[in-house]
Amino acid sequence: MSIIGWIILGLLAGAIAKLLLPGRDPGGFIGTTLIGVAGAFIGGWISARWLDHPVSKHFYDGATWAAAIGGSLVLLILYRILFGNSRD
Repeated sequence: MSIIGWIILGLLAGAIAKLLLPGRDPGGFIGTTLIGVAGAFIGGWISARWLDHPVSKHFYDGATWAAAIGGSLVLLILYRILFGNSRD
């Protein structure tokens, strides 16, 4: 999958992670979107490196989506822990 594919996957994974973890984020929409893209890259890397599941060349692979959404959730949770749950 190309870099553009990973970015699109990250945007969608970030949106799904946001739906699974509702609430106001300190960074707003832009911050959450960037976290989704970073989470997709990190989730894919972890999946390929330590879980022995190489990153698929197909956009519709379920394991790739699970890794991207999982990475986005982890980064979103860490972001909320470090920077707070709500914007003031």
